[in-house]
Amino acid sequence: MSPDENKQSKKDMKETDRHLSERLEKLGKTLDTRLDEASAKEVSNKTSAMSGLSQAWKMSSEFIAAIFVGGALGWMADSWIGTKPWGMIILLMLGFVAGILNVLREAGKVAGPERRMNSGKKQD
Repeated sequence: MSPDENKQSKKDMKETDRHLSERLEKLGKTLDTRLDEASAKEVSNKTSAMSGLSQAWKMSSEFIAAIFVGGALGWMADSWIGTKPWGMIILLMLGFVAGILNVLREAGKVAGPERRMNSGKKQD
């Protein structure tokens, strides 16, 4: 092998190595993006199921709490004022209505008070 051929083969190896390292780097970036996308999809699937369950628990507990608070306030009003069944009946019904309203707000069927107040103002 002559020195010129040796230099040429080294030059070809350097060029091939450079080309292979570029391809390897490109492959690494592609794999990283695919892995990130796959992990994001996996996390979103888990969180959406847990999010729905947590929202259901929140809505049901708010509904039950509103009824209990209405009943307790009615019982206290009856014991202080002396109107035995009527205070509890009325405030229990108000608690039921407040619970329904909270559930509808949480479900997005009724706008919250902040959104209703801000919707009357004109936006620039």
